[in-house]
Amino acid sequence: MKIRQVSTLLIIILGFGRFVECQSWDRLINLKGSWKFSIGDDMNWSKPGYDDRGWESIKAPSAWEDQGYNGYDGYAWYRKHFKVPSSAKGKYLTLKLGRVDDVDQTYINGHFIGASGKFPPDYKTAYFAWRVYYIPEKFLNYDQDNVIAVRVYDGELSGGILEGDLGLYERTNTLSLDMDLEGEWKFKTGDNPVWKETKIDDQKWNKIIVPAYWETQGYPDYDGFAWYRTYFTPAQELTGKKLVLVMGRIDDLDEVYLNGKRVGSTGNMNKEPISFNDHGEYLKFRGYYLPDGILQPDKENTIAVRVYDGYNVGGIYDGPLGLVTQDKYVKFWKEQKYQSHKKNFWEWFFK
Repeated sequence: MKIRQVSTLLIIILGFGRFVECQSWDRLINLKGSWKFSIGDDMNWSKPGYDDRGWESIKAPSAWEDQGYNGYDGYAWYRKHFKVPSSAKGKYLTLKLGRVDDVDQTYINGHFIGASGKFPPDYKTAYFAWRVYYIPEKFLNYDQDNVIAVRVYDGELSGGILEGDLGLYERTNTLSLDMDLEGEWKFKTGDNPVWKETKIDDQKWNKIIVPAYWETQGYPDYDGFAWYRTYFTPAQELTGKKLVLVMGRIDDLDEVYLNGKRVGSTGNMNKEPISFNDHGEYLKFRGYYLPDGILQPDKENTIAVRVYDGYNVGGIYDGPLGLVTQDKYVKFWKEQKYQSHKKNFWEWFFK
């Protein structure tokens, strides 16, 4: 067995445990089986138009040492072609890659969707992490060819996509939004109250996929404050309706601003020392009721989210995110409460 830092393993295990608690999934596309494979490293291999017909075929999940690459440590790439039916439009889709040894960067049709661990020269393994990467709808080609490209680095012993139920999964039993705000947002570490304002220059901010832990998107060791920003024009059919801004789940604490005005928060980031996880804030589902007049119809609106992560994984990690009418939101949670009571009754009955 590889010698690893125990703290790293605990962080990864706890992070995955949090994610599993909050999800219900059905597999839409099975990705287990034959993948194209090449040792070496070339970023052109992430591009959808790259000709991989001359590559070897390899089984995933399975260590590459068991498939003719005995003793190989270093870089390699996997590629897989697949089709997504148009019936999947509007669904929340996630790529599950199982466990990859040691480090990965993963792309869909040339678009980066997530990473775990650190590549050399600042090598850090993530061999025990289960890869779960959200796929923005605009990255997919429906009823056409799509390509997953996975860059992998193995530092020692077994390498590659080792185990797991590989596939594209759709989230089930979820709130149906009237306007979806998941996808690419602006992101910046640090803390500045000015960043809540509508008119600031965020052109040099990094892009990040929401929802997803920021550890999987280039910030593997970061704890502390960070801000997210996005812009949107509300759908016309939402004009005049009472709305809820749904922000999914955030690890650990948050303050959410719409057009510079605070519309909701979970936890308290404004006292020293900052207290978090006393009430399981990272597991709480955020739904913030919008006061009348705050949303600007037929105009660009700005959402800014201040986040504090105390330890372990962090960020806006679970959806859905978007706008929903208040009556639909209330109806959904009434149904959830009913289903929960029914489940608890049958658990008690069979015990």
